[in-house]
Amino acid sequence: MKLIRILTLLTGFYSCNAQTKLPKLIINKNDNSLLWEISGNGLQQSSYLFGTFHLMCKNDIHFSSQLTTAVGLAEKVYMEMDMDDPSIMLGGLLLMNMKDGKTLQQLYTADEYKKVDNFFRDSLHTPLSFMQKMKPFFLEALLYPKMMPCKTISGVEEELMKVVKQQKKEIKGLETIEFQASVFDSIPYEEQAKELLKSIDSMAVNRNNFDTMMNVYKSQQISEIENLFSKSEAGMEDHQDLLLNGRNKNWVAQLKTIMKTTPVFVAVGAGHLVGKQGLIALLRKEGYTVKPLLNQ
Repeated sequence: MKLIRILTLLTGFYSCNAQTKLPKLIINKNDNSLLWEISGNGLQQSSYLFGTFHLMCKNDIHFSSQLTTAVGLAEKVYMEMDMDDPSIMLGGLLLMNMKDGKTLQQLYTADEYKKVDNFFRDSLHTPLSFMQKMKPFFLEALLYPKMMPCKTISGVEEELMKVVKQQKKEIKGLETIEFQASVFDSIPYEEQAKELLKSIDSMAVNRNNFDTMMNVYKSQQISEIENLFSKSEAGMEDHQDLLLNGRNKNWVAQLKTIMKTTPVFVAVGAGHLVGKQGLIALLRKEGYTVKPLLNQ
């Protein structure tokens, strides 16, 4: 697939004059928005930050005219990974397995393993023996469709890619699939197995929680997203730096360099935007002006 590469040599005089011709986006009256403008701190053109939700009912995914305009104003689109790269899918398949020959049976008692196996056979129609070496966190991701009230499921990133491709923008990744796999390897498999079992035992509660999270996301209530996201990570408190905070700092360090010469549209999980160590707060700490944009 050919990627449209925007020449970055046209800075200087051209950029300064083109700036005056760019459409001005409407600022939201409060912080309840998933779409934010990044400006100031020496940037010649604004960049944009958008919070995504990895799995949703496809009919619930809609993009505002301001969001599509923001994509058009950017030269490149950055996601957590380069979702336009076919090797990402292959790499993900290769990196799903646990290291050192670990198996799920080694992580559970006989009764626990039977419970997990029965769930996968009855609810997912897949024997656990087929996934014996997979990291429990990857298996937990298979539960999410069972928590959703619809059959046609997509991801905000997946639908956003269609908009990006229509506008012929290049997609880049802030992380590699190897890095994301290493994050899961850094959390003890025993803890991952415990969380998987807990999720199976709490499916009814999880369905309600997931429905609440989707409604809050759709209403773009940033403060509530922060509250719900914190609750959803219960049990993983010891790994917050690994799962969120450290990654946010790394992304901001990259963006400081990238945004100097290239206006970009950044789309990452909404949980990365919020909190004292979220992207909005970290970018402001670096001296950028970060404002919510109307996104309806």
